[in-house]
Amino acid sequence: MKKTDRGLSMVDFMIDLYYDRHQAENAEREKLKTYVAKRLSACPHGDAKPFCSACKIHCYDKNHRAMIKKVMKYAGPRMIFYAPTLALRHLVENIRSK
Repeated sequence: MKKTDRGLSMVDFMIDLYYDRHQAENAEREKLKTYVAKRLSACPHGDAKPFCSACKIHCYDKNHRAMIKKVMKYAGPRMIFYAPTLALRHLVENIRSK
């Protein structure tokens, strides 16, 4: 599996985790998933893409960037309980990239 595919599946999981717990905002879920997939597929770094937090190029517009930050801030710490292998893989890749 390519790194971009793994990244997209991780972000999808985090979005689902957030919106499953925040039902009042659920209307944004599919729009955010579609936007993230579109932006990841258009990333100029391709498969050598760093994590968005470490990237010099910010692909998301201001509104979507705020939304994804909110999702990741909530879902990130909870990943170890819901998807431990995914969380550990993310941690290892993050350490390797530095």
